[in-house]
Amino acid sequence: MDRRQFLKWSGIATGAAAVATIGGAADAQDATPGARTAAAHAGAVANAASALPVHGSAARGRIAAPGGQVAVHTPNGSTLTLRLVDGVKVGHLVAGEFDHEFTTGVRARCWGYNGGTPGPTIEAVEGDRLRIYVTNRLPEPTTVHWHGLILPNGMDGVAGLNQRPIPPGETFVYEFTLSRPGTFMYHPHYDEMTQLALGMMGMFIVHPRRPVGPRVDRDFALMTHEWRLEAGARRPDPNAMSDFNVLTFNSRAFPSTEPLLVGRGERVRIRLGNLSPMDHHPIHLHGLFFHETATDGGYIPASAQRPETTVLVPVGSTRVIEFVADEPGDWAMHCHMTHHVMMQMGHARSMLGADTRTLDRRMSRVSPEYMSMGQRGMGGMGEMPMAVPPNSAPMRGGEGPFSYIDMGGMFTVLKVRDDVGSADPRGWFTHPAGSVAGPADAARRRADGIDD
Repeated sequence: MDRRQFLKWSGIATGAAAVATIGGAADAQDATPGARTAAAHAGAVANAASALPVHGSAARGRIAAPGGQVAVHTPNGSTLTLRLVDGVKVGHLVAGEFDHEFTTGVRARCWGYNGGTPGPTIEAVEGDRLRIYVTNRLPEPTTVHWHGLILPNGMDGVAGLNQRPIPPGETFVYEFTLSRPGTFMYHPHYDEMTQLALGMMGMFIVHPRRPVGPRVDRDFALMTHEWRLEAGARRPDPNAMSDFNVLTFNSRAFPSTEPLLVGRGERVRIRLGNLSPMDHHPIHLHGLFFHETATDGGYIPASAQRPETTVLVPVGSTRVIEFVADEPGDWAMHCHMTHHVMMQMGHARSMLGADTRTLDRRMSRVSPEYMSMGQRGMGGMGEMPMAVPPNSAPMRGGEGPFSYIDMGGMFTVLKVRDDVGSADPRGWFTHPAGSVAGPADAARRRADGIDD
């Protein structure tokens, strides 16, 4: 939405979109064909419980691989259920359409796996034999490409080159052995422009048989993505090549992104994937530094790792960072492309610096609620109780402990706590007395030689 459209809506529109909740989950693997279709349309498959936030000692204590390697947690997401059948780990992905909420007041019809975007994280161990069934409930054919994995050519999932596409209503099976560990992804390789743009993607984690590097206490997976959703539209635009206006971590925009809760002194790993249509994402983490320890190509030797506070995640790539959370607090984590922490706001023109008093006076005769926007910048706009177009949240952020946080989109919070086992992931950090920046009194300014 550009500023002209927003001005129109801010002066005239009177309603906002109603907010619905995503339906419950069902096990699509064991259901009848009719129930399986409904389950794929409405919710998730067998692992619905794992979609709930896992925090504290429970998250740290669940071991997923040899050597005490902890399970990966996908904020706002889930992990695929794998069943052991005659020594083979078996899972089921159902490609389909569903209603998805990016943040309060912003919903769209998306495509994905098992009723969600991103699809469930696949988590296994080096050397495992996997058998993944893929059922297509989309209105067009699809495939699954296992991005970054080394496997037999006939399992690579490129339509026409390695296999025929999976027709609507059919189920194909992929089977391969995980020959090397790492952080990978999965996505279609049929009509990629449409299917990726509508949300078909997921993370694929292969733990090493023998742990590499220091043991981590927390392991997170975040998929970055960008969407074009016009105000009032019910489906993202798969033809968009620029000016994406909904930017997300795991297909959620702040303030609906689940925070990353960790304990002070814990070692933390964050796995970042990017299957955005066009843009790379420089992900910046406040309050600490980290080392980039791996890419989807493999582990980075310790001698080649550098301390950083921002990691660039190119399109079609994964990056893994690790750090020790040694400073308590609520730390911002976000894409540092500034337009990627805004919501549904076009950038075609600006009124910055304009004197709009005459315009405001004349427009108020037609629409008493009218207000000009952007003449002094855009800060604070999200707090104004103005009407917005249906199914939109332009410039919306979220409430913070001190004031309104005027960032949205690809933004989340790393919460470092001393008492992580009992900490509320929705609660804010309690700052020690005298440790928060605030007004400087005149006497102190004079004592330090500061002139007003």
